[in-house]
Amino acid sequence: MQELDIVILAAGKGSRMRSQTPKVLHTLAGKPLVQHVLDSAFALSPTRTHVVIGHGADQLRDALEGQNVSFAVQAEQKGTGHAVAQAQSQWGSGKVLVLYGDVPLIQTDTLRALLDQVDDTHMGLLTVTLSDPTGYGRIKRNEQGEAVAIVEQKDASRDELAITECNTGIMAMTSEQLSRWLPKLSDQNAQGEYYLTDVIELASNEGTRVCTAQPQSALEVEGINNRAQMARLERAYQSQLAEALMEQGVALADPARLDVRGSLTCGEDVFIDVGCVFEGKVRLEKGVRVGPYSVIKNSTLGPDSTIDSHSVVEDTVGAGDNQIGPFARLRPGTRLARGAKIGNFVETKNAEVGEGSKINHLSYVGDARLGRGVNVGAGVITCNYDGANKHQTVIEDDAFIGSNSALVAPVLIGAGATVGAGSTVTRDVDGHSLALARSQQTQKTPWSRPAKKTS
Repeated sequence: MQELDIVILAAGKGSRMRSQTPKVLHTLAGKPLVQHVLDSAFALSPTRTHVVIGHGADQLRDALEGQNVSFAVQAEQKGTGHAVAQAQSQWGSGKVLVLYGDVPLIQTDTLRALLDQVDDTHMGLLTVTLSDPTGYGRIKRNEQGEAVAIVEQKDASRDELAITECNTGIMAMTSEQLSRWLPKLSDQNAQGEYYLTDVIELASNEGTRVCTAQPQSALEVEGINNRAQMARLERAYQSQLAEALMEQGVALADPARLDVRGSLTCGEDVFIDVGCVFEGKVRLEKGVRVGPYSVIKNSTLGPDSTIDSHSVVEDTVGAGDNQIGPFARLRPGTRLARGAKIGNFVETKNAEVGEGSKINHLSYVGDARLGRGVNVGAGVITCNYDGANKHQTVIEDDAFIGSNSALVAPVLIGAGATVGAGSTVTRDVDGHSLALARSQQTQKTPWSRPAKKTS
C-alpha cells in the first residue's frame, strides 16, 4: 500500500478572532477546529500526519499531546508554500495531502476521492463552485477544460472574475512532485509570500495534469477567520447533526435550538425539547424525554426516563424510569437505580440512589448510598465533608428522612428507620427505630412581641 503523508497547516495567529487562543484551537461543537480536521485525516489511515505550527506552538503541542502527529515549526509567516516546506524533511515517498486547520467540516469521502486521482502524472485539486465567488481565487482552465492556473481576485480580468469555480487550497500530489515544485515557488508578489497555489501552474507547465474534485457541500471547505464565520459554521454543523438525529427517529421540538458537543446516541421515541445541550458521550435510551434548557454531559439515561427543564446531569448513569428535575443538578458519580426520583432543586454527587427511592426537593445528597424505597424530605443535607476529608452516608432500604435534617457523615441509617424532621444526626440509627435529635420546644404564655420605641 502506498504511503500517505498528510500536512495540516495550523501556524496562523488568526488575528481577526481577537483572542489569545490560536485560531485552530477555538472549538466548534465542543471540539477544536484542528481536531475536526485531524479526525477526518486519521480516517484515511495516513502513514504520517504532520501539523505545521507557529503562533501558539506550545498550546498546539499541549492540545494534541498523545495523538499520532509530528510537528513542523513555521517560525516566520511566509505563506502556505513556505509552511508546507517546513514539513518536507518528514514526509516519505508516497502521496502528500495538504489540509488547513481552520477548515473543520471537510469530509473523509471528499478527501479520498481527491487522493484517488493522484499518480506520477496527475495531481489533485479540490475546487468549489460558488454563486458568489468574491474573494476567492478562480480556477483557470484551458480549451480542453483542464485546470492550468489559479488566478487571485485582485489579479483577475473581467472575464476571469466571472468564473464561479474557486480554489479551496486543499490539494494532493506525490511527494516527488511536491518536492520538485516547492523550490520553484517565488515570493515576487504583493504580499512577498510563497503561495502553494502556484504549484498548479508549475504542474501544468511541465505536463502534469491537474485533476479536480468537488465537495458535496460548500460548507466542507469553508474556513474560519472571525467570530461571525465561527457562529455560522457552528449552526450549520448543528443543523447537520439535528437532521441526522431526526432521520434516526428522534423528535426535536426545534432543530435550530439544539447543541451537541460530542456524541449523542438515542433509542426509539426519544424527545428533546428546546435549548438542550449535550456534551461528551451521551446515551438516551428508548422513551427518554428531555425538558427545555437541560444540560447533559457524559451520561447514560435508561428507558422511559424524564429530565424536566433546566436540569444539569453530569457523569451520571440512570437505570431507567427515572424522574429528574426540574432544576436538578446531578454531579459526577451519581447512579440511579430503576424508578429513582431526583426532584427540583436537588443536588447529588457520588451518590447511589436505590430502586424507587425519592429525593424530591431542596436537598443535597453527596457521598451517599441509598437503598430501595428511601424517602428523603425537603431540605435534607448529608454533611459529607469535614474540612479535610469526605465521608459516606449510608441509608438502608425503606428509611424515611424527615425534612430539614442534617446527616453528619460517616453515619448509617438502618433499614426502615425514621429520622424526625429537623434532626441533626451524628450517630448511627438502628433499623425500624425513630431518631430525634433536636432541642426541646418551649412555650411561654402569655407573650407580647417587642414594640418599636416612639420618640
